[in-house]
Amino acid sequence: MSEMENNRLAYRIRTGELEDAGAVLEIQNAVISEGEFFIAVSEEFNKSPEQQRDWIGRILENERETLIVAEMNGEVIGWIVFQSENTKRMSHKGSFGIMIRKNFRGMGIGKELIETLLEWAEANPFIEKVSLGVFSTNHRAISLYKRMGFIEEGRKIKEFKMNECEYVDDIIMYKLV
Repeated sequence: MSEMENNRLAYRIRTGELEDAGAVLEIQNAVISEGEFFIAVSEEFNKSPEQQRDWIGRILENERETLIVAEMNGEVIGWIVFQSENTKRMSHKGSFGIMIRKNFRGMGIGKELIETLLEWAEANPFIEKVSLGVFSTNHRAISLYKRMGFIEEGRKIKEFKMNECEYVDDIIMYKLV
């Protein structure tokens, strides 16, 4: 899809493939183990490589969904997935999730993945609305989403219980394409 370079690294953005399942799963496990900005906790997430491959296969077969990866030197360093509803009244929209390896964050890779996703969505004749949910404590991500034109649509108060006395809101954001 594109080649990107910045001061620190050169990487490319491309459509995901079945062969990326292992790397996508590895990144997902690493982000979940950080415990900061993901709904599931490590002990709840036990997807097998085969299940991950099946999941990616279903996404790639669906014209309303996509997986896009950032790759450097043949290694997947981040990814974004867009999934859509399968019902007639909700098939014009979908939401995305994004994960970047920790040591590659803050370098513009997430922004590039989102821009590529938005280009894909604008070119897709079925997609009109791109949505996401983000922890209210993830200020860095919220700031990026706002800079990219996403608007806060709503907030689910105390949606996530982090521990016995700490809750986090789920901020729902969208952008029309």
